[in-house]
Amino acid sequence: MHKVYHRIEDIAGNVIIVRAAGVKYRELAEVASRRGVSLAQVIRLEGDHVSLQVFAGARGVATDARVRFLGHTMRVPFSDALLGRVFTGSAQPRDRGPALSENMIEIGGPPVNPSKRIIPRNMIRTGIPMIDVFNTLVESQKLPIFAPAGQPYNQLLARIALQAEVDVIVLGGMGLKHDDYLFFRDTLEEQGAMIRSVLFVHTAADPVVECLLVPDVSLAVAEQFALAGKRVLVLLSDMTNFADAMKEIAITMEQIPSNRGYPGDLYSQLAARYEKAVDFDTAGSITVLAVTTMPGDDDTHPVPDNTGYITEGQFYLRDGVIDPFRSLSRLKQQVNGDTRADHRTIMNTLIQLYAGYRESLEKQAMGFRMSEWDAKLLKYGRRFDRELMDLSVNIPLEKALDLGWEILADCFEPMETGVHTRLIERFWPNSAKRSMESDKSDASDPSDNASPPTPET
Repeated sequence: MHKVYHRIEDIAGNVIIVRAAGVKYRELAEVASRRGVSLAQVIRLEGDHVSLQVFAGARGVATDARVRFLGHTMRVPFSDALLGRVFTGSAQPRDRGPALSENMIEIGGPPVNPSKRIIPRNMIRTGIPMIDVFNTLVESQKLPIFAPAGQPYNQLLARIALQAEVDVIVLGGMGLKHDDYLFFRDTLEEQGAMIRSVLFVHTAADPVVECLLVPDVSLAVAEQFALAGKRVLVLLSDMTNFADAMKEIAITMEQIPSNRGYPGDLYSQLAARYEKAVDFDTAGSITVLAVTTMPGDDDTHPVPDNTGYITEGQFYLRDGVIDPFRSLSRLKQQVNGDTRADHRTIMNTLIQLYAGYRESLEKQAMGFRMSEWDAKLLKYGRRFDRELMDLSVNIPLEKALDLGWEILADCFEPMETGVHTRLIERFWPNSAKRSMESDKSDASDPSDNASPPTPET
């Protein structure tokens, strides 16, 4: 039987303070007031002063409200019945379906022991060439999507959710506009991907504390699916809203702020979530792909800056596409050497030539005289933009590699690409190869330059 406390010492925003003993950090409590019973979570311990964040807000909570500690941290139900469902940040049904109460698991546990992990070695195919070919996503990787405001990052996450070759999708939304929530739900339902997905959604109208719960709830559920042998992809949007919720609560509690008002433990809080990414030795895996918006398109902002130290690369979303120069998957070399013999070569060649295309564009814009080589680069770059970089393109990896060769053959001679002859002989498109061989034979045929035969006498 847990003690019930009948006096609240102080109320500041959505945080209440009571005097209590034997309470744990992040423990749940029930706050009973005139408006009903609300859940709250311990967010600070200072002697016998216990600070609790009330999930539904402290409006209507009086100082004589009853506070009963439950003796456990936040729990979430786990079973296959979660698939196809939508929940709030506190794991309550948002889709008007039945509440689940079986097999309750605690959230916010420690990362997996490194001895139970294996080296990442499996590719996650997405059907998006800018990921599969150039910045391969690897099982158990933790990658952020850095994006300025207004970029289609939620559309990109939805595409990945539909096409990624994984068993389970766990989508955690933080501070989503209602339209974005409906977009995720409707897209997954219409495309038939909802059956393998579970959504935990906090909207901008929901209590702030629920925003802090979303990553922990999502990752706790993902861990259980992974332990059951599933390949799980966790999609989070957006971690800047998560950090802003931390800052709001820290200000309410009058904590000394750090860089730009964020709490001093921002790095640790982010790392505790990202480090949940794992490939189990004898079970499944958890891969984390998280949107991090950059206020003012500033990648030195504390949230993306700290994120970059934790994660294994990044996708930069600019002008509606994945930037090929600033994006990086640090684990791609673990897998792209095993996909096809030409993967690494075609990846490097296409990007090098695209860099040349960008330089030719600048020359053209500044009115410089364009050479024949510049004309080839401009033709190549336009095809690259349209057929490979556009995020609406949806083709398997092997077809994307073949398309890369076709674009090269259409725009350049083989020797102009700098590709090894062995790979050209094996992968250069047959039509272009036949034309090349025909040109060689015509140039070497001595009959072309011979004088006509003399009639016999």
